Amino acid sequence: MPTKNRPLILITNDDSHAAKGLKTLIEAAAEYGDILVMAPEHNSSGLSHSFTTGRPLRVREINKTEGIEIYACDGTPVDCVKLAIEHFCPRRPDLVLSGINHGSNSSVNVLYSGTMGAVIEASTYDYNAIGFSLLNHNPDADFRACIPFVKQIITDVLRHGLPTNVSLNVNFPNLPAGQIKGIRVCHEAKARWADSFEKRIDPYGRPYWWLTGRFICNDYNPGTDEGALADGYVSIVPIQPDYTCYSAIEPLAQRFEKLNG
Repeated sequence: MPTKNRPLILITNDDSHAAKGLKTLIEAAAEYGDILVMAPEHNSSGLSHSFTTGRPLRVREINKTEGIEIYACDGTPVDCVKLAIEHFCPRRPDLVLSGINHGSNSSVNVLYSGTMGAVIEASTYDYNAIGFSLLNHNPDADFRACIPFVKQIITDVLRHGLPTNVSLNVNFPNLPAGQIKGIRVCHEAKARWADSFEKRIDPYGRPYWWLTGRFICNDYNPGTDEGALADGYVSIVPIQPDYTCYSAIEPLAQRFEKLNG
């Protein structure tokens, strides 16, 4: 059971409670406080900020030992954060972590990410929240090079906190330990997915469509996350749930508000 003397760290992900990246994050974070994990029962990648309506959520206990409790929820990553905070956390979490994701959540990928959906949800309630991702989709990916940086970032955020409603999107290049050059704090690269739906035929002769596509990015400047990752650095992008483009307010107001008559 969690104690009152150590920080409480809530951990989730979108790759499921059984993912290697989640287990790595639990091990890395355990020295900093009591751990409560609420992770999806099944892979929930690409669910972004979705949450469940129209059916009940069910939770299964995976592990309950001194300092570490692990639960699986049959909802989305955002469901996991909401439910854990309201019904399972014995007190307010000092830190919310998500990951370590199997695959990139840099650039435009943050919009689709269940990993980052959970982090952004936590930040709306002003929790210090961090999402971690490794640029390797392999279920058996090697996360060892990430661990020292995970610990450095956790230490800093527990000590200094984050600005109100700001969370961190941390991505690791897929490099061996010792080859990562350091950390860069940067902004999202301008990129997009060129999606395509490939038509196929199932064994019963019925058509179905399978989403494919390719990532298109020409923005590898040093100040971007894609540029940092390509240069061998860990990228940290501060994220906020406010999507407002403030620079566009005045010129658009001049165009549209004159229509008021």
